[in-house]
Amino acid sequence: MLSMSNERDLISCSTCGLLLRRDPLARQPGLCPRCGKKLAFRRKNAIQMTWALIIAAAICYIPANILPMMIRTTITYAKGDTIMDGIIAFYMEGSWHLALIILIASIIIPMAKLIALIYLLLSVQLCLPGNDLDRTRLYRLIEFVGQWSMLDVFVIAIAVTLLQLQPFLVTRPGPGLVFFSAVVILTMLAANTFDPRLLWDAKRKRENKHG
Repeated sequence: MLSMSNERDLISCSTCGLLLRRDPLARQPGLCPRCGKKLAFRRKNAIQMTWALIIAAAICYIPANILPMMIRTTITYAKGDTIMDGIIAFYMEGSWHLALIILIASIIIPMAKLIALIYLLLSVQLCLPGNDLDRTRLYRLIEFVGQWSMLDVFVIAIAVTLLQLQPFLVTRPGPGLVFFSAVVILTMLAANTFDPRLLWDAKRKRENKHG
C-alpha cells in the first residue's frame, strides 16, 4: 500500500495512521482530521538529513566508548572508567547479568541501529535487490527500539548509583556520558527522519529498470 500511495493520490498521517485521499489541486495536504497533525506528502530531504545524523552519531560513538563514562574518586585515588571497564568490573564481581545488560544496551544496540540505518539508506540510494517488506519490518523494529533509547542512559545511571553505595567512594559523570547521550539522541532522530516509503520507490525503480 505504501508503494502505491502516490499513484492512488493517498496520504497517510504519520501520527495516527489515518489514510486519506489527497486533493490533487491542493499544494499542501493540510491537517489530519482525526488528530490534527500537519500532513506531509513526503519527508523533505529525508536521505540527506538521515545521513547527516548517522555520521554525527558514528563520530560520537567513538569517544563515547573511549572516554571515561564515570570517574570514581576515593581517599587515595581517582580513576575514570569507560563503558567496557564497567562491564568487565561487574562481570568480575559476579554481576554478569548486569554486565550483559550494559553490554547490550550501551554497545550492541547503538551499533546495530547505526548499521541497520546505513543499510536502509544504501538500499534506497543504490536500489539494492532484496526483500523490501523485510526492510520495512527492519525499519519498524528500529522505530520500536527507538522508543526505549533512553533506557541506555538509565542503565548507566543505575550502574553509577550502585557504585555510589560503596563506602568512601564518590562517582561523578565523565565526558563519555555526554557523547553517549548524543549517540542515543542522534540515532533516535535519524530513525525519525528516514522515510520508509523510499524503500518502495527504490523497488519500483528496480522493476522499471529490469522491466
